[in-house]
Amino acid sequence: MKRLHPKRSQAGFTLLEVLVATTIMAIAVVTLLGGISASMRNASRLTYYDRAVMRAHSKMDELTVNHRVPANAEMEEMFDNASGWHAHFSPFETLPGAPQGTPMLERIQLEIWWMESGKRHTFPLEGYRRTTVPLQSTP
Repeated sequence: MKRLHPKRSQAGFTLLEVLVATTIMAIAVVTLLGGISASMRNASRLTYYDRAVMRAHSKMDELTVNHRVPANAEMEEMFDNASGWHAHFSPFETLPGAPQGTPMLERIQLEIWWMESGKRHTFPLEGYRRTTVPLQSTP
């Protein structure tokens, strides 16, 4: 009896099969590492942004209850070497020529800033508080 195919002496993978499998695995690993890297950058950016939002709300609460701030004031301060804030107070709603002590609404425009990767980022926040018309200064 004659055999049509010679029997292989050893079972295993050919060099071509190993190269194809290695190439497929390399592509999968590079793609996976790229995705992980992008996720880490996004998580870091969101951490900075989340911290800025929390600081902005905290600072806004503090400024809203601080009635020692003069009318039309501008204030700024550093949190640390890489972040800080700037606030501007301005009348929002008041009667023209209203006498001192008349209730009015004051706008607080707050901007939190921080440095990330050598670039300045900002988060603006606006709030309002009830106050009274200050003493008018005469020129």
